[in-house]
Amino acid sequence: MNPDALVRLVAGCVLQYPGDRFHDELPRLRAALTRAPARPAALLGSFLDHAEGLGAVELCGEYTSTFDTRNRRCLYLTWWTDGDTRRRGLSLVRLKRIYRDFGLEFAGEELPDFLPVALEFAALREEAGTELLQEHRAGLELLRLALTEADSPYAPVLEAVCATLPGPSPATKAEAKALARSGPPQELVGAGTALEPFGPGTDRPADLPWPTPRERQSA
Repeated sequence: MNPDALVRLVAGCVLQYPGDRFHDELPRLRAALTRAPARPAALLGSFLDHAEGLGAVELCGEYTSTFDTRNRRCLYLTWWTDGDTRRRGLSLVRLKRIYRDFGLEFAGEELPDFLPVALEFAALREEAGTELLQEHRAGLELLRLALTEADSPYAPVLEAVCATLPGPSPATKAEAKALARSGPPQELVGAGTALEPFGPGTDRPADLPWPTPRERQSA
């Protein structure tokens, strides 16, 4: 698997609700990072070190308090472009169509714009996935900057994700917002290339930490 795809895959696992079994996945996540580029691997490794020092309840609480719309730290990509408007519904339908056109039938409990879902798609299909992440680059960078401003341990995870995309990351919120004005969205349909379905499959390498949804529990 491509090194950038490994980064996206591990980041996708990390950016899901950790649940009770996240610590059980740490050895596989660390093993995957041995094949990733040095800088993103170090960034993701710093989060894994942090997570390893927390208990499951603490880690789940930290995740829940980190990612929300109130503090502009949202993991749903179309929230950054459409907000809570009718237009967002159309964007979600479009994302499902993109996945389907690449042989993926989205059937997860999360919305299709959930960042770990997009990262798994980008790991499975690098070119189309990179275009999709680039389309939402402004939101990704704004999330990265918000996490950095909050001194969140999740900030290096977003930095690692952005490092898999072409070009440097913006240094300020104003620069990140300017990315949204760079042009119309790319249309990622009609490629006709079949990919593996979401979720564990027999054709996937067994030693990779494929994302699996984790049930949120009340504190």
